[in-house]
Amino acid sequence: MKVTSALALSALFAGVAAAQTTAPIMVTNAQDAGDGSLRAALSQAAATDAPSQVVIATGDDIVIAESLVYQGEAPLEIIGNGQRVRSDVNTHLLVSANGGSLAISDLAFEGPGQFSIVNRGDTNGQTAGKGIFIDVRDDQTGIVDLALDNVLVKGVANHGIHVSDCTLADDCGAGAGGGGQGSPASVRVRLNNVTVDGVGNGKFDADGLRVDERGEGDIHVTGLASVFARVGADGLELDEGQAGSIHSTMTRTRFVDNGAYCDPALLAAYMPAEPEGEFEDGEVREADIPGDVTGTPDDSCFEREVDLYDSGYVEAYEIGIDVDDGIDYDEADAGDLNLTMISSTISGNYDEGVDMDEAGPGGGNLHYINTLAYRNADDGFKMSEEDAGSVHGAVLGSVSRDNGGKGVVFEEEGPGNVRLTVTETHTVNNDDSDDTGLEVVQEDEGSGELIVESSRIEDGIDAEGVTVTQ
Repeated sequence: MKVTSALALSALFAGVAAAQTTAPIMVTNAQDAGDGSLRAALSQAAATDAPSQVVIATGDDIVIAESLVYQGEAPLEIIGNGQRVRSDVNTHLLVSANGGSLAISDLAFEGPGQFSIVNRGDTNGQTAGKGIFIDVRDDQTGIVDLALDNVLVKGVANHGIHVSDCTLADDCGAGAGGGGQGSPASVRVRLNNVTVDGVGNGKFDADGLRVDERGEGDIHVTGLASVFARVGADGLELDEGQAGSIHSTMTRTRFVDNGAYCDPALLAAYMPAEPEGEFEDGEVREADIPGDVTGTPDDSCFEREVDLYDSGYVEAYEIGIDVDDGIDYDEADAGDLNLTMISSTISGNYDEGVDMDEAGPGGGNLHYINTLAYRNADDGFKMSEEDAGSVHGAVLGSVSRDNGGKGVVFEEEGPGNVRLTVTETHTVNNDDSDDTGLEVVQEDEGSGELIVESSRIEDGIDAEGVTVTQ
């Protein structure tokens, strides 16, 4: 990693530097505790009850036996010089326990690694360790900031980076259906030259970067020149579960080979002989179809969905292995989902490449510019809006190829409009190439429009309830 001067960092994290009223706290040795240690510096910063700056002067790796915890509520900036904060035990590496904003530069966080579904970090009463964790206070207001510059996170069992504004902590669940309450605060995450690699492989549904936001606030996430690779669950997941919107821009960012914690090669042996079926009314009762899959390395990896007729007989069922996506946003309740991806790459992910879901009143606004999605197991780019609200999007100068599902999907399942413009874009060899390049659907009340300009859609277009102009 490059070394960034304290002056440059003060400019980058102007909010912390401008508010700081005390001299920097110096870390002069790599000890786990005691005078001059990073642990002591965090305690000193918390005691000031004011914005603080910690400068790591030693060049040695800092090896810790238990979590580093910042107890303060005021913003904290940590300036490294290219060393690692690492642990050989399964623990959180850095925790902001009372919602204090963090700005971190030129520092790596490394757990013990070697986690998998058969070597989990959340068994025998253990809590799977995270890399960087901000736990937002229930009464917090304003904006909770996490700004990372030239930071590496790897080898932890749980989320690599986690900001939780949810009273249920790790049981918060997905934004489209998760419970819990949250503070009135918004969450803002800014990433520059950040790599999250090989995390989340010791626990079900553990992501590279995860933001859980409940309550009134929004989520704002920007990423520049960053990488999310080999994460057990989603490379990046944002869950906005109540009032509030998602605003996100990803530029020159890569999402590669994520979602394999529920390893299909390993778990296929546990699947029932008939994993799905459809029946006429009165033909099959639920007791006669396969039940929940149990006795596996992690039973959470199996999804079972059953649809019943009004009579109580089974209409259809499906059992599958729950692999994950490159980038996954869920926005529920009032609020919009906004994403712009520029010059980015989404490849080799075990489910969808880009998986966007918006539920409740609110719409979706998606823009993919000079972005490539290839070799993802399901759709390359997917946007689904299931309630009242509209979906608007543009795909410009982008490529979606060799994906197991559709190349680009925009669907509006409830009342609302869908409009997509596709310009100078190429889709090829997605799914079976039978109208699988673009899927644009309006299933309920509202209008639909697809405009395709100067593009090569070699695998065809599937349009429903939509006017197509080429």
